[in-house]
Amino acid sequence: MRTEPGTARTRGRTRLAGLDFDRLTEAQAVRHIIGASHRGEGGWVATPNVDICRQARRDPSLRHLVGTATLVVPDGMPLVWAARLGGHPLPERVAGGSLIFSLSEAAARQDLSIYLLGGAPGVPERAGEELSRRYPGLRVAGADSPPLGFDTDPRAIERVRDRVAAATPDIVYVGLGFPKQERLITSLAPACPRAWFIGCGAAIPYAAKTLPRPPAWMRRAGLAWLFRLFNEPRRLFRRYLVHDLPFAIRLLTSAAAGRFNRGHSWLGCSCHERRNA
Repeated sequence: MRTEPGTARTRGRTRLAGLDFDRLTEAQAVRHIIGASHRGEGGWVATPNVDICRQARRDPSLRHLVGTATLVVPDGMPLVWAARLGGHPLPERVAGGSLIFSLSEAAARQDLSIYLLGGAPGVPERAGEELSRRYPGLRVAGADSPPLGFDTDPRAIERVRDRVAAATPDIVYVGLGFPKQERLITSLAPACPRAWFIGCGAAIPYAAKTLPRPPAWMRRAGLAWLFRLFNEPRRLFRRYLVHDLPFAIRLLTSAAAGRFNRGHSWLGCSCHERRNA
C-alpha cells in the first residue's frame, strides 16, 4: 500500500529508531489524505510513539508491519527531538489523538464519511456523536466495538471486515492499540481499497470524552505521557517508567552522537528521499 503518488513522496523521509518517518506537518498529512481520497486512492497511516518504536526495535516483524503503512508520522515529542538532534528534523508531532479531530474537520468540509472502530461498548458511537456535534455536516458511516479477543478469531475478523466494507466509509479510525490495530488494518484494507485507515490508539475515547485528553501545552512540551500516567497509573506505570523512559533517553543520546559519528549510533537517524516502490 505504499505505491500512491502525492505530497509525502516528494518530501522524503527520516529514519529514526529503525523506522522511516514522513516529513509532514499534521496539516500536510490531512491534505494528503483528503486529496488521495478524492482521487479514489486509499491507504493507511501509522502513528508510532516511543513505545511502538521500542517494540519495533526488538521485533523485525513489527518493523515490517509499520513499514507497510502509506504514511508514518511521529506520535511523540521525543521522536521529534531525536530527529532534530540527529540533524534530519521532523516538522512536528502528528498524533492519532489529534488527527481524529483535524482530519474529521476536513472530512466534514469535503463531504467525506468516517467510521470509528475500537473502544469499550458504546464509546465509538459516542465519539461519532461528539465529532458530528463539533463538526456540523460530518457523516458518520458507522461505529463498532469488537469484543475482547476478536482479533484471534478469523471469523470474527471477517465479520468486522464485512461491516466496515458495507458502510463504505472514506476514513476509518482504528483504535485498538499497537500492534492489534495495525494488524487489523492490513486485514481490512483489501476489502476497502478507496478508504483511508488511521491507527489512532486512544483517539476514539478522547473524541468520546470518556478519556481526558492531555492539555495542549503538555502535548507541545512532550509531557502528554505524564498526564496519561497520572490518569491511568496502574496500567501505564511499567510501560512508561520502566520501559519507555530509558528507551527515550537512549534514543536522544544516540541521535545526538550519531550526528557526529554517522553510521555508528545505537538506533540511527538518517534522511533519505522516498523512492517509488
